[in-house]
Amino acid sequence: MSVPDRFLWPVIARFLFAAPLLTLSLHAVETKFWQQCDSSDFDKGSFENISLRSDGKMFLAPSVREMFDSSTPYLWAIASDSKGALFTAGGGDGSGHSKLFEISPDGKSRTLAVLDGIEIHAIAIDKHDQIYAATDPDGKIYRVSRDGKSSVYYDPHAKYIWAMAFDNAGNLYIATGDRGEIHRVTPDGKGDVFFRTEETHARSLAIDKSGNLIVGTEPGGLILRISPAASGFVLYQAPKREITAVEVGPDGVIYAAGVGARTATAPVIPTPQPGIPQPTSGAGQAVTVQIGAARPSTPTLPPASLLPALVTGGSDVYRIDTDGEPHKVWSNGQDIVYAIAIDSAGHPLLGTGNRGRIYRLDSDNMNTQLASLAPTQTTSFAITPQGGIFASTGNIGKVYQIGPGLARTGTFESEPLDAGSFAYWGRLTVRGAGGISVRTRSGNLNRPVTNWSSWSAVPLQANGDEWNGRIAAPSARFVQYEVTLNASGAQPADVASVEIAYLTKNVAPVVQQIEMTPANYKFPAQSLTLTPSTSITLPALGQKHASGSSSGLELGTSATLNYAKGYIGARWLAHDENGDSMLYKVEIRGRGETTWKLLKDKLKDNSLSWDSTAFPDGEYELRVTASDAPSNPPGAALSASLTGDPFLIDNTPPQISALTAAVNGQHIDVRWRAKDARSIIDHAEYSVNGGDWLVVEPVGRLSDSEDEEYHLVLDRAAGEQTIAVRVTDYYDNQSVEKTIVK
Repeated sequence: MSVPDRFLWPVIARFLFAAPLLTLSLHAVETKFWQQCDSSDFDKGSFENISLRSDGKMFLAPSVREMFDSSTPYLWAIASDSKGALFTAGGGDGSGHSKLFEISPDGKSRTLAVLDGIEIHAIAIDKHDQIYAATDPDGKIYRVSRDGKSSVYYDPHAKYIWAMAFDNAGNLYIATGDRGEIHRVTPDGKGDVFFRTEETHARSLAIDKSGNLIVGTEPGGLILRISPAASGFVLYQAPKREITAVEVGPDGVIYAAGVGARTATAPVIPTPQPGIPQPTSGAGQAVTVQIGAARPSTPTLPPASLLPALVTGGSDVYRIDTDGEPHKVWSNGQDIVYAIAIDSAGHPLLGTGNRGRIYRLDSDNMNTQLASLAPTQTTSFAITPQGGIFASTGNIGKVYQIGPGLARTGTFESEPLDAGSFAYWGRLTVRGAGGISVRTRSGNLNRPVTNWSSWSAVPLQANGDEWNGRIAAPSARFVQYEVTLNASGAQPADVASVEIAYLTKNVAPVVQQIEMTPANYKFPAQSLTLTPSTSITLPALGQKHASGSSSGLELGTSATLNYAKGYIGARWLAHDENGDSMLYKVEIRGRGETTWKLLKDKLKDNSLSWDSTAFPDGEYELRVTASDAPSNPPGAALSASLTGDPFLIDNTPPQISALTAAVNGQHIDVRWRAKDARSIIDHAEYSVNGGDWLVVEPVGRLSDSEDEEYHLVLDRAAGEQTIAVRVTDYYDNQSVEKTIVK
């Protein structure tokens, strides 16, 4: 989470203006701040009667009242007549029949009719308040009278009926699948295929003021405009495969929702680019779809949106302006849009699953998560002539009234904060207005369960537009807060940000591993130059500053060592769970000794080299102790030690004995032995009359022993010959002897 400027700038200032005093004592175990101020932060929590705007502000949601429980798994459609009566239907109860329900304006409900068919996906009401319901699969359109009597009004001979709408002339248009046809039934009850989309499903349908049909398809993700003369034009092909909902605003602007990833076999029409003229032929041309056009054979499958487990990638909502220019105005990686409606202010409402949320599009760059319904899908909207907003739901099938007015109280419950380790809780700060109260609880499991602490109130004190209070929840690893907004005050209640201060308990560092370096090498001296900076680097616009107190300075260890006879070294791996800076103490003792001798104290690097010639040959152990003292006050620092594996110090060269050189005809036989007290003989060499040193193998060929024998046969030359031999042990200690042959 981001750090407020009032906390960040003192940290920066400490570096900019106190640089002469800067040391490596960088405090990691210090007060940190968890801040939630973006909509993405709050979106991880849960809402009850709380709306969340995309700029991160929370406020009381419209009142939500459950009107009707159908006791069926899904209600897919809802519609209103001119008097405000509601009609809703769905299915999924496994009976083979589907029920059409009526809810009167005073809230009384009844089952109006039971129709043949597993589900009802579409309801339409004509200007005479006559009710029409379409059943699936292989369904029909029924006309249902007020007394519940029903009769088949039209049979489109289609597998699915997805949407219906009446135009001003009283014609009923029907969107179907699995052949993607639009049917028209005239007021005298005569119907036929009006338009073929060349898609598998004509998935959604709306009619504008001019009588044009706006149709969304699947699987090509097309948004079509079809004139009353049956001339079709593709307004836009969405990146998504299925257009689940379309709606036309009072200003003629079209809104459409797309879901699902398009498959490789779906038709692709190049997306129009705003401001770029489109070619009139070839790729990217404007497409007119004619009645009777041939269409490929496609399998009979329901749209992916009716199988939520198959839908991935969330949803997009597109706006098509009156001049035909498309824009993506909303996107969500999780929620699936099932329905779009226009409220009395002209704002689009989005009904989504699978979190039951209703969104409102306030502008191109602002939207509001308006309400959260208990069922997991908001499937359809009805806007009554009186301005009432009603929503049907799935899983389970209910009807809710949205508004008018706001809820009297609402709560937001945050996600659990993970401090990373045991922590002490400090001050909680809320920035907002109106009636606000806060509770917190804590625990040591990563999810709030019965084994967490109980909720405890945070006593808030006003400070301008902020309220501050101390958290009373017990110290633990996790904490959670709950904000309650009340409408009792004179000022509307809202919350813009919540901030929690915490301090993690200091944890001792850990030395994980010690590794000895090769003998006769040492680490190069490391230099650290701290120059006061005259500038700072801000993150990219829109990104957050790094949290709180992680202002540590890491010193790496070079992997390059320099040759230095007699030196030996070690490096180690250590970490501190709190992110504290550490100092090291390195000690040594010989095998069999009981007292550790100090090699180096207050070492900042995690490596050390030293001159081993000051120590007698033998086996030794090294102990490294890490302390987090630089990051903690006196008395609070902790330390931990690790003893490494035994290692050998060997600075004594091997001994050369029995060196002889005997003349044998035209050859010279040279023999000698080499022996070392502590390490194996690494290699042997010889030189004749001061020439180059040449390697010689031991008699046994392998140099794998502390005692080796060598035999060298040389050609005899005239005159005196000086033969030198040199033997080197594993620790690079050498001995040289010579013999003379005359």
